[in-house]
Amino acid sequence: MAARRMQSEMAIHSKLHLLRTLTNSKCVKKNSIILDALIYIIKLRLQLEAIEREYQQLLNHVQEVKAFEEMKLSVVQARVTSRYFFGMEAIVEVENEVNLDVQVLTRSLQMAIQKQSVEIDK
Repeated sequence: MAARRMQSEMAIHSKLHLLRTLTNSKCVKKNSIILDALIYIIKLRLQLEAIEREYQQLLNHVQEVKAFEEMKLSVVQARVTSRYFFGMEAIVEVENEVNLDVQVLTRSLQMAIQKQSVEIDK
């Protein structure tokens, strides 16, 4: 009976040590180590959600480039910002001397963004 209890305590101690190592916890008490591990998991979840948001923004960017291509424009350079808000700056070349109206271009991009948002929400 004592040997089984000793094995159980050693297993718990080993798992707590592993948790401390994985989470870089400086705590020694069991409850504190577990709390640090929980906080670590929450931080990882938040980081994952941030990565997912960035990924969705990149998908939006792909849709906007397609909108440029549909208007017979070649993207020479593009810069996208999506940390706190979405912003895009692009330099495009017009193919075959097509007349380009900035308002039409802006509206087309807005429609592409809205279309992508609707597809993502589905």
